[in-house]
Amino acid sequence: MKNSAILANRFREVILNGVWIANTNFKNELTTVDWKLATTKHQNLNTIAVLAQHIHYYVNGIKQVFLNGNLEIRDRFSFDFPEIESQSQWEDFLAKFWKDAEEFAELIEKMSEEKLLENFVDEKYGSYLRNIDAMIEHSYYHLGQIVLIKKLLKTT
Repeated sequence: MKNSAILANRFREVILNGVWIANTNFKNELTTVDWKLATTKHQNLNTIAVLAQHIHYYVNGIKQVFLNGNLEIRDRFSFDFPEIESQSQWEDFLAKFWKDAEEFAELIEKMSEEKLLENFVDEKYGSYLRNIDAMIEHSYYHLGQIVLIKKLLKTT
């Protein structure tokens, strides 16, 4: 199996359908939460909705690099989102998240071995491979937070 296919599958595992590493994934965790729980604040922690939007922000932003070579996202904006105020807004966000995640994975699958080793936008960011790996690791980090916040909210 090509490295690009392996990476795409690893990305799908954390976002869409895997259980091997964390015994869950974003889709499993977020589709079992309504908008009220997703937007409930616990002490000074980010909400489930904000963490999900944060990961989507990077998925969509890096996807744009894959499509047009431009890096337009900025870390300083990666937690700035309008409030989700209804179940339909939450469901619309989730549908966009799953769609963008699948498109992201499909773009990874199409990458050549050479492309994976090229600089990602600028040499300072490392290779495409490094950035895809970072996206997967970053996603697992926040998935763990979401799982813990769900447990905290359900016990309080």
